[in-house]
Amino acid sequence: MRKAVSLILPVFICLIFAAAPVYGKKAYLSDIVVTNTRDHLLLYFTVNDCFTPQMNTVIESGLNTTFTFFVKVYEKRSILWDKIIASSEISHSIKYDHLKNVYEVRLSEINGNPRVVKSFEEAKRLMAEVNALKVMPLQDLRKGGRYQVMMMAELDRIKLPLYLHYVLFFLSLWDFETGWSTVDFRY
Repeated sequence: MRKAVSLILPVFICLIFAAAPVYGKKAYLSDIVVTNTRDHLLLYFTVNDCFTPQMNTVIESGLNTTFTFFVKVYEKRSILWDKIIASSEISHSIKYDHLKNVYEVRLSEINGNPRVVKSFEEAKRLMAEVNALKVMPLQDLRKGGRYQVMMMAELDRIKLPLYLHYVLFFLSLWDFETGWSTVDFRY
């Protein structure tokens, strides 16, 4: 009986909010910093305006939610097309545990080990920030070369149990993706 109630509750919450239009700002990346350690090119950035009230409700109902971040590094060339020299994809996922009253956040760039936090605000901050992402080894960059880092974020489609995703097709209203942000630099 409890399992049926825990399965039906998120569905009803989604139905309630599906009728309301989704208003809000478009998500975007900010606070972008490209730097390096002795051995690696590092990237820092934050996703802003990515949590809508509807998304907050879905997360707090216990459904797993995942952000995927895409990063590409190009070598800028004046005669030929720019050459891609590195590409990576990382993900941040969040799941609320009703029994323990905690949020479990998994960051793939730190081996996906869960970080457990009690505050929803702290969990959202962890989801939206990418810190010290090792993009590529510095030995793959040429001294004096011109490069460009491009990055974007997207919310993966919410995966419902069983075949509910066929019935509740409107959940795509919670999908977002930022535009590509770019930073040019010389090494």
